[in-house]
Amino acid sequence: MITRLVFWICLMLAMPLQASLKIVDDAGDTLVFERPPQRIISLTPHLTELLFAVGAGEQLVGVDSASDYPPAALQLPRIGDFSRVNLERVLAAKADLVVAWAGGNRAADIHQLKRMGLPVLLTDARRLDDVPRLLRLLGKATGHAVQGEAAARAFADRVRAIQPEQPVTVKQVRVFYQIWDRPLMTVGSEHWISDALLLCGGNNVFDDLRAASPVVSREAVLQRAPDIVIVGSDTPDMRGQWQGFAALPAVKNNAFLRVNADLLHRPTPRLLDGVEELCAVLAPYVR
Repeated sequence: MITRLVFWICLMLAMPLQASLKIVDDAGDTLVFERPPQRIISLTPHLTELLFAVGAGEQLVGVDSASDYPPAALQLPRIGDFSRVNLERVLAAKADLVVAWAGGNRAADIHQLKRMGLPVLLTDARRLDDVPRLLRLLGKATGHAVQGEAAARAFADRVRAIQPEQPVTVKQVRVFYQIWDRPLMTVGSEHWISDALLLCGGNNVFDDLRAASPVVSREAVLQRAPDIVIVGSDTPDMRGQWQGFAALPAVKNNAFLRVNADLLHRPTPRLLDGVEELCAVLAPYVR
């Protein structure tokens, strides 16, 4: 009897322990999994890109309607958009993890998903440094920690490579980055585009506002007198709305620039392609 008991104790000690996976999301909530989730839903395009970037693309069983990169994302089932998540489709997908964005997804949708018993990993992307952090977080959460770490380091290396290429200026050019015209929206200090402008020798004229995407008045823009106005490719042509203000430095300089919003407006590894484009269009003004 004692011999048999010793045998079973030794056998149990020799067996590897199944360690649970603990993830703390950006809301401070802890999610515990017995194994990495294998059926994942992404609620925003940038999260879809990040999941593919860490090697978790094959684990995706549903994405939002705007997820269009990489091309493989276009083949995945659509479960709604930023205005509404189709809860029936989420349930039908039998997901074991939903990845959401605190800055873009509706709080009501996230609350409802949690009430349904679905694990929700809430993320928050605001600054340039959040991209490598989220690559590490999503890599760990999906069982691809090594790929997440490699992607994070590659991103950080590219950021460092961009910085030395920028010319040294006595005074940075003042930039108004216009996200939309009605209402008039820009970026504040808590936005990765503000970080990108600094990398490229520009200074966001609304850098004193902490909100990520504040609504501002036309009078406030005129008062801050930007040297350059920049918009994304998803924004209507804005020259006409500013040309009547001859005293505006951007009008005097005829400095109205457009950049690829698909790159610069998404906090993913491709964001740095957008940063490089931004630096290129700003280069003639900062030298």
